[in-house]
Amino acid sequence: MKSRPSNPWWATTSRDELHHRQDVLLRHFLKDRVVPFTAYYSKLFKELGMEAGDIRGTDDLAKLPFTSKRLIENPRDFVIIPDEHVLKHQWSTLRYALTHGPSATKTMLEEELRPILLTSTTGRSAAPVPFLYSKHDIVNLEEGGRRMMELCKSDPSWRHINAFPFAPHLAFWLAHHAGTGFNTFMLSTGGGKTMGTDGNLRLIGKIQPDAIIAMPTFLYHLLQQAAAEKQQWTNLKRIVLGGEKVPNGMRRKLRALCEEIGSPGVSIMSTYGFTEAKVAWTECMPPDGEEPSGFHVYPDMTFLEIINPETGERVPDGQPGEIVCTPLDARGTVVMRYRTGDLIDGGITYEACPHCGRTCPRLLGKISRVSDMRRLNIGKLKGTLVDFNALENLLDDTEGLGAWQIELRKRNDDPLESDVVLVHATPINGGNPEDLKQKISSRFGNAVEFAPNEILFHTWDEIRRMQGVGKELKEQKVVDHRPSTDN
Repeated sequence: MKSRPSNPWWATTSRDELHHRQDVLLRHFLKDRVVPFTAYYSKLFKELGMEAGDIRGTDDLAKLPFTSKRLIENPRDFVIIPDEHVLKHQWSTLRYALTHGPSATKTMLEEELRPILLTSTTGRSAAPVPFLYSKHDIVNLEEGGRRMMELCKSDPSWRHINAFPFAPHLAFWLAHHAGTGFNTFMLSTGGGKTMGTDGNLRLIGKIQPDAIIAMPTFLYHLLQQAAAEKQQWTNLKRIVLGGEKVPNGMRRKLRALCEEIGSPGVSIMSTYGFTEAKVAWTECMPPDGEEPSGFHVYPDMTFLEIINPETGERVPDGQPGEIVCTPLDARGTVVMRYRTGDLIDGGITYEACPHCGRTCPRLLGKISRVSDMRRLNIGKLKGTLVDFNALENLLDDTEGLGAWQIELRKRNDDPLESDVVLVHATPINGGNPEDLKQKISSRFGNAVEFAPNEILFHTWDEIRRMQGVGKELKEQKVVDHRPSTDN
């Protein structure tokens, strides 16, 4: 299948034109692909007494209910599976056949609609859900990856390392296809599972990449080990992170380690994506000393809403809320108005980016998951809802603290007892454990009004094993060992 035609309007158009174009894309998408050919949405529109044409644009999406992970019980119901008779009589098919002939039309439709790749959700909070891609989706994946490379100011002549784990997950495949879409050298190491930390270090030392794409915790451990071994990666210019949140404290620690290995001034960008979107977005590269300006969204592929998570109503631009995603050009598995469970504290903006000038939508501020909020029973704070996203940011921003893990248990392992919060920690550069213990307790008290029950110190190797570095798809930074009936 040919490369996706270049759409410069995604990054340069005015807000009014952008919404007009999105309305057109949505109408055609619903009319020609989603409503006639997906079992779930075909049934939904009939139950609502609606036709595809009743949705004239993105504002009309409010007429449709949200789709949640819980609803995707039968993934096949969300796959575009065309009825051959209906497909043959669609005007778009007839027009293509008139200009290209029957054989070319058949090939075109097979490449557009036949699933050829499967990814899945990570399955950390529920059973993994498979998502199918056609060649059409892979072309979009390449284009999305190419745009990420441009936003990060990469160069096709550079050497790139994809250190995401080999797995049927979006992060790995997007990084892979970013390399092909940008026509650049991309070497996939498979993360820690395939080659281990030592194997990655040897390979990176030999390749001397210009850029590394990886999960924050895994890359942090790689860099920490490289610094401990006095390795020199003097060619490194970019770090692009995905799969986990990237607090400012983590960026600061990564920059310090890069200086130790001979690469000062490395630019660090974060990405945001999820399986259901079938794409991810990145920050643009900020000028020296400037903060990132938000995740740049591709409006020709996706429409994002920010809603009040309690009422489901859209909130004004720049206001916090939950991210809701609707694809505009997907094939294979499609979920409309998907509630991500991700909260964005700065909302969405359509103002031009102050760094790169692009006018595409941008997601602003920190992103946290609804599931990061956990109810704890801690003495007089019984039943308190604690924001573990804030605690993760707090720990990553703590000076002198290297790796860490929060563990939740029950006192005396009794399901009826109160909750216990343990912090497992590793000091940086042999720092004083007692000073660090006081600092962590004090910062906890200021943030959540309680201190950890115990702060336990470990070696780097011990904390790596506890986090599952190189073994887990996502390193375990918060573990809940309370009985499941109390979660």
